Amino acid sequence: MNLDALPGVNAILNSISTVLLITAVVQIRRKKVAAHRMLMLSAFAVSVLFLAFYLLHKWHLYSTTGAWNTTFQGPDGWRIVYLAVLFTHVVLAITVPFLAIITIGRGLRMQVDRHRAIARITFPIWLYVSVTGVIVYFMLYRWFV
Repeated sequence: MNLDALPGVNAILNSISTVLLITAVVQIRRKKVAAHRMLMLSAFAVSVLFLAFYLLHKWHLYSTTGAWNTTFQGPDGWRIVYLAVLFTHVVLAITVPFLAIITIGRGLRMQVDRHRAIARITFPIWLYVSVTGVIVYFMLYRWFV
């Protein structure tokens, strides 16, 4: 794999995670527990793969440029938007693995009420992180280059 392609791969993984999360919610609302379970476990697996590729990208970026991050190249007016999206994305992304593990664990143990209670917190955060990950990618690598 060309390691320079990792940001695009990660955007695709975030997009897949977004679709899986939304589809999983649709399935549980239809009382399709098995489908919901498989979709959520798939979303978690895709997110773990994303994290591995994200860390690989950071290592590759540092080893080839000496910088850990890609600099935003857009117009100054967009910089504040980018930084606001990036800040909220990063802060909430830190919480997702912990929330997801707790939520999935409760679901697998069929602790339905406890699962539902934390899922109401986990789902919107995880979805936001997945969507904003794609937006950050476009702001860094597509819209302003």
